[in-house]
Amino acid sequence: MASLESQEFETLLYEEQDGVATVTLNRPEVANAFDSRMQRELRHLWRTLRHHDDVRCIVLTAAGDRAFCTGIDRTEQMGSESERDSEVHTGSRSTPFHFDDPGEWIGPKANDLWKPVIAAVNGMACGGAFYLLGEVEFIIAAENATFFDPHVTYGMCATFEPIQMLQKMPFGEVMRMSLMGNHERLSAERAYQIGLVSEVVPAQELAAAAAHCAKVIASAPALAVQGTIRSIWAGLELSRSQALGSGYSFIGLGTSQESIKEGQEFFASGQRIEWRLR
Repeated sequence: MASLESQEFETLLYEEQDGVATVTLNRPEVANAFDSRMQRELRHLWRTLRHHDDVRCIVLTAAGDRAFCTGIDRTEQMGSESERDSEVHTGSRSTPFHFDDPGEWIGPKANDLWKPVIAAVNGMACGGAFYLLGEVEFIIAAENATFFDPHVTYGMCATFEPIQMLQKMPFGEVMRMSLMGNHERLSAERAYQIGLVSEVVPAQELAAAAAHCAKVIASAPALAVQGTIRSIWAGLELSRSQALGSGYSFIGLGTSQESIKEGQEFFASGQRIEWRLR
């Protein structure tokens, strides 16, 4: 397989080191909004990473300090002739029953990637950004990060994005954010208070904070990490009894004698981890 680092992305930056890949949305001139090209490149990236064993954890971030992502690039007209002719289409085709959703292209889980993805958010994250944030394992935010959903302000039904956020935020907070539209934004601190964000750091420390977590996760046996991710997502999406009933399957698939041996050897070595308090 050709190295991802050697591939020429137009809308993304990609690098990997010590088991960690850093994926950077790279359209800062349009607040990192995703066009059809970015959708294709993200889909290709997530699908390729499924089989790229050198990468055990991914950090998803964005270029510039203005925005993480502001959703779909509306200058690339939805429903235009050029857009209809492209491989990536957004919205309804001949009838509303054939609706193409951009989330099917850009999200890691939508593309069946079960390696851990950490989002490092700087600046605005709004609208379609929640396709991405809804499918990451956790979010670290810079102090200047803000979160909002402008759909209803511009006469559009807010649907897929807030449904994604119901997995991350309390119902009332999702409803308020969706209905308030452009008139209100969640600060990084408020996002932390409601559990959307796991940590808030100064902007200049954002990359280091995300890299620290990614390095720790990448150091653990990959099978155990991915089995844990599948287990917890199942617990989120299934009923409690259904998830518990599936638990033995996840343990059987996500545990091997090799990973247990590796963990036991580390425990027996007497080495102690210098943990930090969060």
